[in-house]
Amino acid sequence: MTETTEKQFLGSDIETALNSMAEAIVANHAETLDLFLAGIAEGGVPIANRLAMKLKVLLGREIPQGVVDVSFHRDDIGSNPIPKITCPTELPNNAEGGICILIDDVLHTGRTTRAALNELFDQGRLDRIELAVLVDRGNRKLPIQPDYVGFVEATSNNLTVTVEMDSNDPANDSILIGNE
Repeated sequence: MTETTEKQFLGSDIETALNSMAEAIVANHAETLDLFLAGIAEGGVPIANRLAMKLKVLLGREIPQGVVDVSFHRDDIGSNPIPKITCPTELPNNAEGGICILIDDVLHTGRTTRAALNELFDQGRLDRIELAVLVDRGNRKLPIQPDYVGFVEATSNNLTVTVEMDSNDPANDSILIGNE
């Protein structure tokens, strides 16, 4: 039996989800001074940028940001070689001993998150790491769960989840869940 589900979330839905995620982060970290965000390259970076803007408004201060490149920690590196263009890991100065909110667009099997955790630990010792994802699509193969999530959409493995974030106009953001 083939699943033929198609679902779409548009800009206002995504904005509402990001607002809820930011409010939950503030509820847990209003007084956390060594907090920083780290977007998993590539999909997590635009989500981290949006959350950073929302947190700045809610907290009245800048939250440092970084990027985590998982290229060298992937467990499928034999079948999917490292791309020629990578975004190197860059963490803020307060990363050592800090509290990191690791951010990605979609959480599926947990393998990308595991790779990102390995990369973060290669960079130094953090006090705590929490996970924020825009879409949790289930089907985990590792014991990884998000602390902050925008949408929970149980999907089968034959469906794709595509997140498009427009850096110029959030009204053009979209999430499409559909057949491959």
